[in-house]
Formats: sequence, C-alpha cells, structure tokens
Amino acid sequence: IGGLWRQVHCSNLLRYWLIDYEYFKFFFAVPRNFRLLEELERGEKGIGDGTVSYGMDDGDDIYMRSWTGTIIGPHNTVHEGRIYQLKLFCDKDYPEKPPSVRFHSRINMTCVNHETGVVEPKKFGLLANWQREYTMEDLLTQLKKEMAAPHNRKLVQPPEGTYF
Repeated sequence: IGGLWRQVHCSNLLRYWLIDYEYFKFFFAVPRNFRLLEELERGEKGIGDGTVSYGMDDGDDIYMRSWTGTIIGPHNTVHEGRIYQLKLFCDKDYPEKPPSVRFHSRINMTCVNHETGVVEPKKFGLLANWQREYTMEDLLTQLKKEMAAPHNRKLVQPPEGTYF
C-alpha cells in the first residue's frame, strides 16, 4: 500500500504543480526561456492545418534566439502553393518586445522591405502593436492572413525559389 500511496501522492503533487503553474502564468510574467520552451513544444506539434510551422534554427543555442518559420501561401492568391521560409530572432527582451522577422524567400508584400526581406514593424500591425501574450505562431498566422489581404493577394511575385 505504501507504493500506491506514493503514486497517488506524486500524481497529486504534479497536478497541484500544474495548477500552480497555470495560476502563476495568469498573474505573473513567465520567464523568457520557459515561454520559448512552450512555443518550441507547440511549434513541434504542428499548428492548425499545417500551413504554418516554426522551430529553432540551432538546437545548440541555449538562449533560444534564432528560429525558422515556414508559411505555405493561402488559397486563391498569387501565393497559393508557394513555400515561404522566414527567419525570426528573439532578442533578450522577448516576449516583452517582438522578434525581428525576415523573409528568406523572396516575396512581394506591402509590409516587407523589397531589398532585405525584413517585415517592417510600422507596416505590419501585429509587430507595431505587439503585446507580451503574442507568440511566434500568432505572428506567422497573421503574416499568412496578410498575404490574403486585398492589397497583397494579387501582387506580382518574384520567381519561385529565389531568396533575399
């Protein structure tokens, strides 16, 4: 009976720890690395319909700064079926401040610098109005929505397979 009690006791402690952690997250800022570990786990599981994904660029980067994102272009746009690769960089101030985002694949969008591929914060609402609760998933999903926006959906695109 001692082993059974230990199992029940341990599982209850784990349950209480998980509840405490959720409570902690609600009332306090989660430390940067815990937040990034959560995002990594979510990114590895896959997001929604699979047209947006992300993960760490370098598994040895203990500061979890460099990330790679992928967006498959939305249907009924000039982007349909294209695979866009992006680089995200989470500085030491993330998630208080947004990551820097740069398209590696060439793309023509109103919020993307045509020479560097950098997503310009002043031209992309989610970056301009960044909130701590936003995630890289939110960022990539919003970029995909921006591709389908009327001002971007029919813009002439660079040849597929070209890079900044």
